[in-house]
Amino acid sequence: MEVDILEFKVPTDNNKTVFVWDIPPVLTQDQVYEQLHHVFSSFGPLYLLKLCANAPLHPPGFYAIIKFYSAAHAANAQRLTDGRSLLHNSTLKVKLSSKQTPHFLSGRNSPLSHARCLELANHYLGFNGWTSDIITLKELTNEEEGEDEEEDVGGARQRIRFGCMMKLSFPRYGVTTRGAAVVEETFNCTGEKTRRCKLQRSVREKALVQAFSSVLLILLGRLSSFYSKTTEVCVS
Repeated sequence: MEVDILEFKVPTDNNKTVFVWDIPPVLTQDQVYEQLHHVFSSFGPLYLLKLCANAPLHPPGFYAIIKFYSAAHAANAQRLTDGRSLLHNSTLKVKLSSKQTPHFLSGRNSPLSHARCLELANHYLGFNGWTSDIITLKELTNEEEGEDEEEDVGGARQRIRFGCMMKLSFPRYGVTTRGAAVVEETFNCTGEKTRRCKLQRSVREKALVQAFSSVLLILLGRLSSFYSKTTEVCVS
């Protein structure tokens, strides 16, 4: 049985990246991108699909870099697509990465964005497989800071800080974890209400990302298990 572990962080391992060569220029770059995404996303959710034109000294065509969240998905994709006719009966060369690239190294240990966390959670756990709740959302700007406005060329500027703690729950497993974040911004007093709303949304999203960063998904074949590094509970 295949076992794979997924974190809610930017994937950087070599075994999660595949390279695709010998893509003929029979379609536009947008059409090739759509077809590659259709083929490879069928093996599992993709973190990245980057399509590039061949260098001038090479024959016309394209190559692609595809990054999966799961090493098992990447291995299956490589095994089942290498040497197969996928685009207009053209045989493609598909290989797993054997070298770490600077692009992926720059994202090592970085948490996923809020949108990526939701995408990954919904894919493996379902829309009803998890919930999030606000434990506290509070403005941390004290009275002195609120009164201490900075003078700028555009007029008075105000600094506002919000803190938030979110609870992330997985009802099926009876497990919860938490995440907290603080955001701060200095802005002109005009449009203050709108900026406050955006800041509150930003701190909620950052707190939820922090909560997801303590979660591991353990994939057993087609089954998903859950592990929370915060509560140290494992469910199979």
